[in-house]
Amino acid sequence: MATAKKVFKWTGVAADGSQRTGELSANTKEEVVAALRRMRIEPKNISDATPGAGLFKKKKGKITERDLVIFTRQFATMFNSGIPIVQGLDILSKQSENRAMAEIVAQVKADVETGMTLADAMKKHPKIFDDLYVNLVAAGEAGGVLDEVLLRLAVYIEKSMKLKKKVKGAMIYPAIVISVAVLVIAIIMIFVIPIFAKIFTEMGAQLPAPTRSVIWLSNFLGGIGGLMVFGGFVVFIFLFKRYRATEGGKKNTDRMFLKLPIVGDLIRKVAIARFTRTLGTLLNSGVPILDGLDVCAKSSGNKIVEETIYDVKKEVSAGKTVAEPLSKSEIFPSMVVQMISVGESTGALDQMLIKIADFYDDEVDNAVANLTTMLEPMLMVFLGTTIGYIVVALYLPIFKMGEVIGGK
Repeated sequence: MATAKKVFKWTGVAADGSQRTGELSANTKEEVVAALRRMRIEPKNISDATPGAGLFKKKKGKITERDLVIFTRQFATMFNSGIPIVQGLDILSKQSENRAMAEIVAQVKADVETGMTLADAMKKHPKIFDDLYVNLVAAGEAGGVLDEVLLRLAVYIEKSMKLKKKVKGAMIYPAIVISVAVLVIAIIMIFVIPIFAKIFTEMGAQLPAPTRSVIWLSNFLGGIGGLMVFGGFVVFIFLFKRYRATEGGKKNTDRMFLKLPIVGDLIRKVAIARFTRTLGTLLNSGVPILDGLDVCAKSSGNKIVEETIYDVKKEVSAGKTVAEPLSKSEIFPSMVVQMISVGESTGALDQMLIKIADFYDDEVDNAVANLTTMLEPMLMVFLGTTIGYIVVALYLPIFKMGEVIGGK
């Protein structure tokens, strides 16, 4: 298993006699010495500058998509202004507010100084720079349009963030309402109903069936039954995650998610928007279509969609168009297939894919709005019915006792 490289700060004398300083990423000091001598620099001092190498480690921040967007945009602006790659990376590493991002950029800069391409240096940090990012940067370097590619990347990441935000927003509201509903019902069942049950027992009243059922459920949840329900829920979540971690489990659950009413349609539209935008951005930046399809498959987020894209890649490598194998898929509707076919026949596939992505971004907006609109009354009916049943069950004995007293 490969160990993480350290960052070494060095000073040395160049062949022309000038003093030089910098940082290099390597496993040992000996590797740094060898790298410097290949650069015709005689090392004078080499020290370990790896973050956290000292007695007290500095806490690293989490690198978010927003940090990546800011870095990408600033880097594109600097490169477009004529600032060399190494100098631009050095400036960005020093001015970044996120310490973790600053460290990654510093390592990328050190690797570029040793002669690596920018894409290869970024490829060493897959958690930050994914396959899409690395492939686009490689295409930009090869085509001499790195600044344009970086700007496209920033736009792509921003739109991806917006898409994720929409989907998460659609899930947050019902999750909060359900959580509050469960909490309110649990408090009533565990703390309120036992008080009424004690009063009814002391009065010796004959309880109607709804009241008896509510009291039984309260006793069940307030005792070992509540622990069993909670434990069963935890075990189910644990087993579900373990099952989904397997190849077959992920495939089966992803297929199930796609078949869910309402939610499945939303997942499908998100997958289409992500696929078309990713492939369109890659093709527009000069990445070969087979490499682009490979990146799209890996970043699809759904096993069924991933397998569909790999099938497309296989057919395309055999000489077929993208539209032909897509037409056999249940994921992509006929409208998308026809638009892709038109894009291929006119030689403007990348632009057509971006148009499809923009259209499906709006479709996701509508799907999210429809989901929220449908869930609101359903949740309100559930909450109202449940609490209403509990209230009626508790007051039925009181009403009957009142009738008996009134009859006397």
